[in-house]
Amino acid sequence: MPKQKASAMSSVRKLPKTECCVSKSKCGRCPLRMLKEGTLPSGYTVKKRKLVTVDGKKVTKKKLAKAA
Repeated sequence: MPKQKASAMSSVRKLPKTECCVSKSKCGRCPLRMLKEGTLPSGYTVKKRKLVTVDGKKVTKKKLAKAA
């Protein structure tokens, strides 16, 4: 892989999953872990282990991709 692609890939933000998988080790895209670290996209929060918008609406992968 050329160096240019490697540096471009590192700048891409990871999107959270729409629902927590409840694994003990917490995967890299877990919405609970991202909320705790502060890396969750703005306008999103986690309620009952599911990713929702701040106003409480459900989140789709298509809307989430646009937000990031």
